[in-house]
Amino acid sequence: MPNPEYFDFAATTPVDRRVAELMMRYLCDEVGNPGSRTHTYGVNARMAVEQARTHVATLVSATDDEVIFTSGATEANNISILGLAAYGERTGQRHIVTTAVEHKAVLEPVQHLAEAGFDVTILPVGQGGIVDPEQLRAALRTDTLLVSVMHVNNETGVLQPLTELGEAMSDHPAFLHVDGAQGFGKELELLRNHRIDLISISGHKIYGPQGTGALITRKRNGTDRPPLQSLVFGGGQERGIRPGTVSVPLTVALGEATRLAGQENATRTSTANTISEALITFIEAAGGAVNGDRSHAIPQIVNASFRGLDSEAFIVATKAHIAISNGAACSSHSYERSHVLEAMGLDPWRVSGAVRFSFSHLSQTPDWEQLTQIIESVRF
Repeated sequence: MPNPEYFDFAATTPVDRRVAELMMRYLCDEVGNPGSRTHTYGVNARMAVEQARTHVATLVSATDDEVIFTSGATEANNISILGLAAYGERTGQRHIVTTAVEHKAVLEPVQHLAEAGFDVTILPVGQGGIVDPEQLRAALRTDTLLVSVMHVNNETGVLQPLTELGEAMSDHPAFLHVDGAQGFGKELELLRNHRIDLISISGHKIYGPQGTGALITRKRNGTDRPPLQSLVFGGGQERGIRPGTVSVPLTVALGEATRLAGQENATRTSTANTISEALITFIEAAGGAVNGDRSHAIPQIVNASFRGLDSEAFIVATKAHIAISNGAACSSHSYERSHVLEAMGLDPWRVSGAVRFSFSHLSQTPDWEQLTQIIESVRF
């Protein structure tokens, strides 16, 4: 049988062949440690890393020296949140604000600080999955250290109103961190807002390899960097924030994937919009309900529920035809009801019956009529 259509791009994307070819050059031919300054191999490696840094910085209107390479968004999230703890302790700023729909890579570091004595405010969302900027404004206190809000929700595709959230913080010194893992390279403008101090990204969400990412650390007034403390010590690479030998192949691949994401953004988005429209038509025709405000969402992720159909039953019944998920891949070892959908206040049947379709400009359209028939055959 042919392979099922892959509709789990929010979990990970395939590596673009152009990215893979460039990465292979630096894996096999262009050897060199960017920290080696005494010979051509090291100098060339460093130049390649700096070129990648420029590509990442350009996409979010940052400067090259504001980009710190990491292993992915999870590490970047941890550096952003835990790395500010010492500064918060010194200054008495021990209040953190985040939202109920964040990825566990944000919620768990925040919980770690709560256990260490920090005060945490969790902002609710409405049924559309969107944070109210006025609730953020009301939550800010004189001792607020950090606000962490995601760019695009990994389960629903909903965009948070980062411009309005930034405006709500315009007169407050708290740092604004954005988990940009799902939206980086897809929705471009919101992450260019200079009120955002810290942005976390991952390479494997934009057709780069797994195991690479970056943290953008914007300077205020062109000079003042976020007062981050490293979580790892030894070597001093990446401004001492993320020491250790920089992986040239992975970093070069991240840079090239970023460059292509910016260059091809319009055509990629247009194709994803076409697939999204067909998918939503299928969902509605099959009696399903779309979860999340689609007027504020990227096209590449659609979350839906079908009454009388458990999500696990849906996935098993359709797995020969389409590869989808019912939650974040990072938590797939132990499936739990979605904390995102529960925070949105959806009916229980919509939470238990939710499935996520995530796709891209590379996706092939599945046989929607066949999927509709399968749904009807297993619906109880």
